Parts: sequence; C-alpha cells; structure tokens
Amino acid sequence: MLSGHCGLGVPKRERDSRKLESREPDVASNSDMKRTSGEIFDEKYRVVTVESQCLVIRGVRSGKVLTIVNPNPETPLTPADYPPGKLIALTDPSLAPLN
Repeated sequence: MLSGHCGLGVPKRERDSRKLESREPDVASNSDMKRTSGEIFDEKYRVVTVESQCLVIRGVRSGKVLTIVNPNPETPLTPADYPPGKLIALTDPSLAPLN
C-alpha cells in the first residue's frame, strides 16, 4: 500500500495533464460533478491504485484519471476491495434516497 499524498501511483505528468476543475488538484469535487451533468456517472472506470484514504481510477473511454478521497477514514479503502484493474462504476449521490 502506498503512503502519503493521494495519487502517488500515477505519474505526475499524467495527473497534471488530466486535472479536473476543482478546489483541490486531482480530486473529483461536487462542483465538477454538477458541471458534467452526470457524464462522470455514465462511464466505467478501472482502478489504478488504492491507498487507505484515496482511490485512483481511470475512465475506460475518456482516459480521465480521477482521485476519489475516502469520506470515512474509519473504514479504509483496501487493495482487496479495489484491486488494480478492477472495473467499477460511479453512482450519483444526489440521486440516492434520503435516510
């Protein structure tokens, strides 16, 4: 498992060339999700690397690299749950029913 800054498993020039417009570099923010009108949720992604607090994924069609920050540090992300190469899809949290 990698330690330190999220995204260390992706070469810096690749991260820099695919930055999303957000307040933090390499982080998919809510503002970006709204801007894309669901496009981000229409694509499949492959896991590039996982750290306890970050999941780095690459879009199958677009090639865009996203870093997802774990909102729940008490439940770390693990390579067993997200092995490199695993195909995943993102779901829009704004469409989830309220508890």
